[in-house]
Amino acid sequence: MAKKSAVEKNKRRKVTSARAAAKRADLKAVIYDKERPADERFEAVLRLASLPRDGSKTRVRNRCNLTGRPRAYYRKFGMSRLALRELASTGQIPGVTKASW
Repeated sequence: MAKKSAVEKNKRRKVTSARAAAKRADLKAVIYDKERPADERFEAVLRLASLPRDGSKTRVRNRCNLTGRPRAYYRKFGMSRLALRELASTGQIPGVTKASW
């Protein structure tokens, strides 16, 4: 089980990044638009840098929904390999069976 503080910090980052996504996208569109004047683009860079760092989508870490484990995360299921194996072995995930031969 991951530390509660790490899981809560990640939840906060998800909320912050979702809230700031539109503003960041607008500023990035201005920055990458080569038709705009250089001083306007530089002003957009400064405004983007002044936004909170946790507003960036890349700051969010994929974590297991059950345990909070940050590694061996399966996107399709939203959980780590350990939780996935445990649930698959007990037959709680529809359509998933553990191979045996």
